[in-house]
Amino acid sequence: MVRSHTEERGAEDSEASPVSPDTPFEMALAELERIVQDMEGGSLPLEESISAYRRGSELLRHCQGQLAQAERRIRIFENGESRDAGLDAGAGQ
Repeated sequence: MVRSHTEERGAEDSEASPVSPDTPFEMALAELERIVQDMEGGSLPLEESISAYRRGSELLRHCQGQLAQAERRIRIFENGESRDAGLDAGAGQ
């Protein structure tokens, strides 16, 4: 019998443990991808599917939050660079 990744981790574990804010993006994304594969396989019992869906939703929110933070940091960097370039260009006028 082939065991799913959810069974290996334990369905209770994924439901009981929220995603830590310290979880790296890459780890959360990898777990989310495993959950999607397990669910697409269609071999999970109903309760495990529900638990996997909940965990996947938490992981998705976590990944989206980390991506939003990264985007904000990039915008701040780009805005700082633009302002510095604008000051240099305006100084010659």
